[in-house]
Amino acid sequence: MTHTPYGYKIINAQAVIDEPIAEKVRQLYAKYLESGSMRAAAKTVGIEKTHSVIGRLLRNKVYLRTNYYPQIVDEEIFEKVQELRSSNAKSQNRIREFEAPPELELKDYKLDKVEEKYTDPYQQAEYAYSMIEEDKHE
Repeated sequence: MTHTPYGYKIINAQAVIDEPIAEKVRQLYAKYLESGSMRAAAKTVGIEKTHSVIGRLLRNKVYLRTNYYPQIVDEEIFEKVQELRSSNAKSQNRIREFEAPPELELKDYKLDKVEEKYTDPYQQAEYAYSMIEEDKHE
């Protein structure tokens, strides 16, 4: 069982908008777009939550509407907030672009039938591995 997202309440097994809280959520999105600061926006609208919780509020797609939860935040505002969060993370060096590792050169190998030379399986395996040769394509 999960918890009810901030801004909703459950009445008769239905999710409904808790309007006073939902208005704070809408204001949080608007103030974040104005200030660019999650903590400042939350403090301005009276949401006393930790930085990580505020971040989750700002990226929670439930606010756009699901089969169960009604819409609280406009899609355009939600997308602008996601862009700003991404931009802030990059500018504050919290997201780094990594280079893809170089392509590996795959080689073909061949192994002829290996005769059983040793009774000790470790020695036999060592012998079998020593028989593997790189297949030269010409």
